[in-house]
Amino acid sequence: MEENGKMSEADVQETQVQVRFTTKLRDEFRVVSTPFAVPSSLTRYGLSEVINALLGRDKPIPFDFLLDDELIRTSLEDLLLAKNLSAESILNIEYIPAVVPPIPKESQLHDDWVSAVDASLASYIVTGSYDTFARLWSVAGTCVGVLEGHTDAITSVSVIPTPVSHGDNISIVTGSKDRTLRMWKVPTDNSSSIKTVKPTRCFKGHTSSVQSVAASPSGMQICSGSWDSSIMLWRTSEDALEPEEEEIAKKRKLAGPDVDTQLAETEVSAKATFDGHTQCVSAVAWAAEDYLFSVSWDHSVRSWNVETGANTSTMSCSKALHCLSVGGEGSALLATGGADNVLRVWDPRIVGVVAPILQLTSHKGWITSCKWHPRSTFHLLSASHDGTIKVWDTRAKVPLYTVEAHKDKVLCADWWKEDCIVSGGADSKLSIMREAKFNL
Repeated sequence: MEENGKMSEADVQETQVQVRFTTKLRDEFRVVSTPFAVPSSLTRYGLSEVINALLGRDKPIPFDFLLDDELIRTSLEDLLLAKNLSAESILNIEYIPAVVPPIPKESQLHDDWVSAVDASLASYIVTGSYDTFARLWSVAGTCVGVLEGHTDAITSVSVIPTPVSHGDNISIVTGSKDRTLRMWKVPTDNSSSIKTVKPTRCFKGHTSSVQSVAASPSGMQICSGSWDSSIMLWRTSEDALEPEEEEIAKKRKLAGPDVDTQLAETEVSAKATFDGHTQCVSAVAWAAEDYLFSVSWDHSVRSWNVETGANTSTMSCSKALHCLSVGGEGSALLATGGADNVLRVWDPRIVGVVAPILQLTSHKGWITSCKWHPRSTFHLLSASHDGTIKVWDTRAKVPLYTVEAHKDKVLCADWWKEDCIVSGGADSKLSIMREAKFNL
């Protein structure tokens, strides 16, 4: 023991530590709150064994542990030294369910790179490919729809929420290197045959490849980002159509679903254009119906007032940014990834702060996709050219786990049915990983 009462490295190696376990789980998963001694050499795996023994469980449950709202990723002895705690300290440790890695179950082969995926629907997965087609996949992993109409690679897909997606149809918007967005209404009957679906609308206005698309929370608006450095805003409602556009839409509606695919797609013009970025707008995301964010190869993260088109704030880093997700605490945090392999978390609510609040490093290649978990405020995933998908907890600086589901670059990834993960890659595969668990 040192004179100041702190523990030396030699002391820690021979000592035990007083701990008090707490949890917010249901009563059946709670242990007594009385402090008791455990070996200081224990890591989270040993602590999990202690909790399971106290619970008397025949089938162990994996737990994770928090001290001062940070995940424990060292032994208790290293933790004491790192935090400069005395030997008499009682560690108040909270235990939570550990995140179990998903299991790669199957992969679906495309004819070219799988560049985009949207898994926001529980019953279907939507993919976009460099073979110019978008596809709709069932829960069983069967292709039930081929969306045919683009003339170049598809770069982005987004399911349009209700009220546009309703009844027996799913509405989808896609962006492509052919400089257009296209909107599709896909029937979702129980037929086992593969449907070929033609677009109902074609959104024209960009002068270069469309790199990103996103539908607003109401489904009434779409925004797109392009290699022409602009963001364009589009209406999905028929109320916003010009007279000639409305006439085609009426014919389509009267004709019914069987004839619908034979009619020419309605061409739609942009409602507004937002300028400010100086290079490719690589990702766009809605924070609310009247507010959106964008990231660009110009290294910036920008926020936009949809009503006025004003660029309300700008944050920046040192390299090109490729992906963006809105979520986390209060659904108000931003996650971005880019060319320097760093996953960054930003808080745009902090006035005057233009730097990220957290930087996570582990990838060895460009980060191509990131996504906040739809239910957890702490978890997010990232995908990379290094061929891996990583799942993170923002209370730790290392990933919870790494999944290698592709034999080439991973180009896109998304959560599916909350705790499953789907991804697409340069190996032309859609990978479906199931059975990750986030709670008890």
